[in-house]
Amino acid sequence: MIIYTNDFSVKMEKGIDIVDITPIVRDAVSKSDVKDGVVHLTSIGSTGSITTIEYEPGAIADLKRAINELAPPDRYYEHEKAWHDGNGHSHVQSALLGPSFSVSIRNGRLVLGTWQQIVLINHDIHPRERRVTMTIIGTE
Repeated sequence: MIIYTNDFSVKMEKGIDIVDITPIVRDAVSKSDVKDGVVHLTSIGSTGSITTIEYEPGAIADLKRAINELAPPDRYYEHEKAWHDGNGHSHVQSALLGPSFSVSIRNGRLVLGTWQQIVLINHDIHPRERRVTMTIIGTE
């Protein structure tokens, strides 16, 4: 059994910003020597999320629109009573998409569809350096 851990950071624009992190994850899987197992990713912080999508301009625009329809930035959020920081929607958007994601590894490769990429999303109203923690577990 191999357990390989790696953290990385991505500089992101104010939300909604979506970055393809697939190459970073593929590189880590290659370095881990895991042939069969799983990679688990977690975006640290309460205004970031991780998911998959076809990383092309139309799908990215559609995802941004859908996220803003689920938790519109111009709606009042109870979070504002505590912090008055204008990012209540950022927390809700992140919670709806989720801060973590797992992908299977088979024969040393991520099990992803042809047009499927892993993306990190910043929902916050400020640019952020998003930290992601990665744990790869499996066998040689």
